[in-house]
Amino acid sequence: MSTLASHPDHSLYSNANTFLRQALNHQPQSSDADVVITGLPFDLATTGRSGARLGPDAVRRASVNLAWEEKRWPWDFKLLERLKLVDAGDLVFDCGEQQQFTERLEAYADSLLSAGKTMLSFGGDHFVTLPLLRAHAKHHGKMALLHFDAHTDTYSAGSRYDHGTMFYHAPKEGLIDPNHSVQVGIRTDYTREGHPFTVINADQANNLSIEQVISQIRQQLSDLPVYLSFDIDCLDPAYAPGTGTPVAGGLSSNRVLQILRGLVGLNIVGMDVVEVSPSYDQSDITALAAATIGLEMLHLLAVNKG
Repeated sequence: MSTLASHPDHSLYSNANTFLRQALNHQPQSSDADVVITGLPFDLATTGRSGARLGPDAVRRASVNLAWEEKRWPWDFKLLERLKLVDAGDLVFDCGEQQQFTERLEAYADSLLSAGKTMLSFGGDHFVTLPLLRAHAKHHGKMALLHFDAHTDTYSAGSRYDHGTMFYHAPKEGLIDPNHSVQVGIRTDYTREGHPFTVINADQANNLSIEQVISQIRQQLSDLPVYLSFDIDCLDPAYAPGTGTPVAGGLSSNRVLQILRGLVGLNIVGMDVVEVSPSYDQSDITALAAATIGLEMLHLLAVNKG
């Protein structure tokens, strides 16, 4: 009898460790995939607890718990009948080389977008979003940013490589339009006077109805192409303890999933989920939350292709 599983989803903890058990392809530009999954094992811009470089591996391992479900509740279609996915593995760079990482990620993302692919990236710390935005802006022009986080990441006093400064630099580089961007779940201090982004803080995101939150997001984003960036510390540490900068008072995983499902129809052109740090996780619940959020993002794309 063969020891190989006849259906890879039925043998969750064997075979290649890829997101949702999808094919591994190190040359995704020439594949027929609609969406390319990429791991970004980088945490050299971290200001708090390090370890997010191990996030992509943890998210992939957690995603096997989601791979068996051909039709994801509450969606009424099979994801893989609408989207072709491929996992490209992790971006390769020399350890300790922040500038090399930044340049390689931007060039890699540019090559995928030039080939007509959409990216879903798993970090890594949140700095990875800046080179991703640079590549996406080359192809889509100035974008709206939909940013879920406990922090605004608009702090100007950080170093050149700092996971708290990306959205200070991105508007100045013309990558995103802050007048049509939204930050959801914020619950740390920032300079409110003159803050360029619309903020739905954690209290508002928790106390308003789901419908009100979705309505505010949609109204602000207008009809611009949208880059969706999700820092896992948007979730309360009860739902996502495995992150470098946990902040009490965040959103529940269920509330976030309901908000995401209400964004059907947005022109989402790029996506990332960042800041999973598995050494601080409990029972892989943070990694599972990140994998689930990534899966919901894919369903948003699939609806548009329906």
